[in-house]
Amino acid sequence: MSYDRFVDERLLTSRDTLNKYQLKMKILDIDEGARDFSQRFGRRVLVKKALLTIKHIVTEEIEERELDIEELEKRIRRERLFSSSNRWVSPNEIKNGYVLASKHLELLADAIALDVISFE
Repeated sequence: MSYDRFVDERLLTSRDTLNKYQLKMKILDIDEGARDFSQRFGRRVLVKKALLTIKHIVTEEIEERELDIEELEKRIRRERLFSSSNRWVSPNEIKNGYVLASKHLELLADAIALDVISFE
């Protein structure tokens, strides 16, 4: 692997507040037809589906869950009349198909609000 394709694992993983879980998110599907008309943020892609890998640090157990982020956004708009997520991601924040840790919370906001994902 060449140096320019090397990505530090710490950039791709995020942790919960109590350091019990480690998260990694891989993009499975993006909306090719979506166009971002906001010039302020530059070029961005709209994420439809993602694969969330959750590692329980204490037990070393790994759990994978496919999230349909687009469906979660529609569901929260029906149930709560608003959506707190932002599914737009800059190509600079995607490394080797994985989303940088700094964007995890924005993409998972609706799933956490609907208790699809819970950290106990």
